[in-house]
Order: sequence, then structure tokens, then C-alpha cells
Amino acid sequence: MTSEYSIQDFLPTSVKEVRALGWDGLDVILFNGDAYIDHPSFGAAVIGRVLQQQGYRVAIVPQPNWRDDLRDFRKLGAPRLFFGVTSGSMDSMVNHYTANKRLRSDDAYTPGGKAGFRPDYCVTTYCKILKSLFPNVPVIAGGIESSLRRLTHYDYWSDSLMPSILVGSGADLLVYGMGDKVIVEIAKALKNGYNQHLLRKIRQVGFMADQAYVDRLPSEEVLRLHSFEECKADKKAFCENFVRMEVESNKLKESKTIVEPCGDGYVVINPPFTHLTQEEIDNSFDLPYTRLPHPRYEGKGAIPAYEMIKYSVNIHRGCFGGCSFCTISAHQGKFISSRSEKSILSEIDKIKRMPGFKGYISDIGGPSANMYGMGGRDITLCEKCVRPSCLWPHPCGNLDRSHENLLRLYEDIGKVPGIKKAFVSSGIRYDLFDKESGLKYLREVIVNHTSGRLKVAPEHTEDHVLKLMRKPSFKLFEQLDEEFNRICREEHLRYQLIPYFISSHPGCTEEDMKHLSAITRSLNFHLEQVQDLTPTPMTLSSVMFYAKMDPYTGEKLYVAKDQDDKRRQKSWFFKY
Repeated sequence: MTSEYSIQDFLPTSVKEVRALGWDGLDVILFNGDAYIDHPSFGAAVIGRVLQQQGYRVAIVPQPNWRDDLRDFRKLGAPRLFFGVTSGSMDSMVNHYTANKRLRSDDAYTPGGKAGFRPDYCVTTYCKILKSLFPNVPVIAGGIESSLRRLTHYDYWSDSLMPSILVGSGADLLVYGMGDKVIVEIAKALKNGYNQHLLRKIRQVGFMADQAYVDRLPSEEVLRLHSFEECKADKKAFCENFVRMEVESNKLKESKTIVEPCGDGYVVINPPFTHLTQEEIDNSFDLPYTRLPHPRYEGKGAIPAYEMIKYSVNIHRGCFGGCSFCTISAHQGKFISSRSEKSILSEIDKIKRMPGFKGYISDIGGPSANMYGMGGRDITLCEKCVRPSCLWPHPCGNLDRSHENLLRLYEDIGKVPGIKKAFVSSGIRYDLFDKESGLKYLREVIVNHTSGRLKVAPEHTEDHVLKLMRKPSFKLFEQLDEEFNRICREEHLRYQLIPYFISSHPGCTEEDMKHLSAITRSLNFHLEQVQDLTPTPMTLSSVMFYAKMDPYTGEKLYVAKDQDDKRRQKSWFFKY
């Protein structure tokens, strides 16, 4: 089976492709640290298609060469409106280095899995190049690297605090979170030329400002943080900043403008847009994606990250789990935006026509596969709440945890002609099960949507470590293990439960890992899905790792910072 698409169905990546579309210029040029995959799971493609829908002429320059004469940055010239910059689907430092700070030998977002096609601190490098070549063209930084580095943050790879990415990159504006709505507002503000006044009114953006601008902001609408310099001098100040920022970001509405002094200026972060409505998220997913890598990669090898998701469907955004080590809520938010069943089934119809499809959907999932359609029963209570998690330390009484919406969705997907099986490969939250539908959902997933291995993430066995992770007691996993085995016996299935675990989390000692090893052995688990903690920017875990304290309580914590200590902790996963 061959593709039904031609090269003109993709966003252009070269002068030749721009001319083939009959364009005499471009409105927006996006620079992307990943290969260009025209699929709704990849942010640059989404932003490009959203702008295209609004009538803008958009091109993408994927993985430009930053080491040579910079011809990749020059080749399309200057856009009429702005340059957009993203590192891709991952922070470039997480993409490049292991938890032990060793350089990775591969890159899942590059053809053939080849490494070396993006720089360290990718957003900063791209922005600086563009500002030097085109000083009068606005540069907008976005994506996860920009989002998680928008304020003072701990950088694990340099073992130091860094200021907002706005400071070093020279970007004119920063977009944080999911950019579907905000990018359209930015394009409108720049339609008639650069207008700083309009840009600074847009929600969900950050920028550098002077004292005069900050003094004009209404004091009741501003949350002032300690300066970058104060945070460097005092870890408690950095901890206080994180707590105040996290509490503010957990608000459903009426968030304040965040102001953080840095050097002679101020980092200003405007409040976010509310999470997308069903109509809005449907619009983002229903755009005319080819769902394929750009034809420029033919013959260059498969792109591993694409191979994993090409026959999958993302059914929602956001996660209210609030795990300490996870970046999802900091980037996508904790409030769920779920797609309509019509939109999901329409995407499945597109997948059916893809080259190589044999009837199996690899994943019906999301950040957490079983949060689809969930939210607060009384939204006015959610508007008053600033909890970082709707599940920890216990599930919120206002949270509607019914899995009936998902069960109906699975049933309707199963009726689609040509679909033999739809798997649930994204992790599920077993602490989300309610009494009415939770066990019914578990049985449905095990019997009809598992390929033989069900993956869940208890993360640890020791309660004091789990508390710091914002995860439930291991006893809940043991109950799940019993239910899983009971269902498998009743259904005559020889399936496996595959638990994920993390070593070297703040508060975890080698003795804790020894206990973890003994407990998992007693349950007959041979661990394979394990990782050593990588403290990523703007997570609670990274703050605890740097400060060696819990920023909420001030409690001092043991932290395995030495690489030999981290290796010893991880070795206990394999002491069976």
C-alpha cells in the first residue's frame, strides 16, 4: 500500500516546496529540533496546521545545522510575522543525556535513530542564531523546553540554577503550555507589524520587561517572586518560589501575573488560557494531518518515536495526577480536555487508510489512559481548589472517577469495520478506580485491550518515598496485583503485570532500594521497566534534588547526588 499524499500535502520545508505551492513569501517559519512528522502527537505540526487553518503561510525547518555557515537558518529568508522555535517533543538535555549524564548514542526523533542532529539547550541556540541573522524579526520560543524553563529552574546537567530561558535566548516572547490558542493570538497581534503593547496583553506568554512596565501592573493581580539572584544565594528562596508558582498554576481561573526579577529586568509570565473545550481540542486533532513523516526522510531510516505512535490515538490532554517527577501537569495542565467520540472515530478512519496498517490500534491513550472525560462534579469547587493533585494524598471527593465514558468509547471503537483490536498501551492510574466502574474497567482492559503485558507505575514500595513522589501506598499496587491475577485465572489468560519503578528519588536511600528489591522478589516480579531519576526543570522532584529539602514542609531530605550512589541504588532493581 502506498501513501495517498503528495509532498504538497505537507507543510513546506524548502524553497522548492514553497514555490511549488505558488507562494511568494512566508508568514511564519518554525524551527524544530525534531524531524518533521505531520502528526497531531508532535507539537510543531500542530502549531503549523493551526496557523495554516487561519490562512497563514507556514513552513517548517526541521533539525537545522547549527554548526556550519547557518545556511539552514537563512534558506527561507525572513517571514512576514515571526520565527517560531521549539526543541521538539522533549527537553534537548533529557533527549541527549542519561540519568548518569552520559551522552546517548541515539535519538528517537531523528531518522534512523541517529544522534547529533540538535544542539544542547536547543531553544537557546536556535533563538540566538535567528536574532543574530534577522535582528528585526520577532522570535517566539515555545514547546516543552521553553515551557519548563520559563522561570528560574534547576538544571541537572550543569548542576546549577539557571534563569528563565528568555534571558539567555534573546527570544522576544515565550509561549508556555499547549500553544493551540495562544499562537493564533500572537499571529493576530503581529499581523500589522510588531506591536509590543498587543503582544504583552496575550495570555499564556512570557517576556522580559523593565521596572516601569512592572510598576504599572495592578498589585492585586501580580504574584512577585524572589529574584533569580536571591534564589542562587538562598535555596529556601528558590523553594518558596516553586511553591508559590505551583499553587498559582493549579488554579482553574483567576491566576495572577507572575513577576520574577532577574538582573536589571523582570521576567513576566501572564496567566494561562483555560484548558481547551471539547470543540477546541477536536479542532486541533481534526486538522488535515497526513500522519506521516515528511517525504524528505525516505530512505534515511525509520523514526523510532513515530514508529511507536503511528497507529495510536491520543484521546485527551492534561493530567491531574500531579506526580512530583512528572512534567505533564506543568506543561499540559491538570485539567482534562477530552476529545469527542466523533473526532476519535474520525482519526481511526484515517489510520485505517495508512500504509502498513493491519487492523491493530497500538494505543487508545493519553498522558494517563483512563482520565478520559473526567473532571470535577461541581466546577465551582474546582475554581476554589489549588491542590497539585486530584488523587494524592487521596482522591478528591468532588472528582467524577467514573470509567463509563471510556468503556463506551472502547465498545464503539470495537464496532469499527477493519479494527481487529485496540490496545491500551499508555499507563493507567489504578488509584483512579472507583467502586462502580473501576474493576469493570480493569477487566475490560485486561481481557480486550492488552497484548499480554499490562503496564502500571507504582514507582516505589516505601511509603515515605511514595509520599514525596505524590504516589499512593504500595498496598494499593498489591491489591491491583491480586485483582489482575484473579481476572487472568478466571479468563484463562497467561498475562503479565509490568510495574515501573524509580531509583534515586529525593528521600530514597540505598536501604529503601534494598527493601524494594526484597518486596518485588517476594511478589515474583523480575523488574525490567525501571529508571534512575532524571530531575527535569520545573518539577517538585528537581527542586527537592537541588535543595535537599521538601519545599512545602522544609524537611531536610537525603538525596543521592553522587553518580556512584545513583548506580548503586539502581543496581538493586536487578538483585533477584
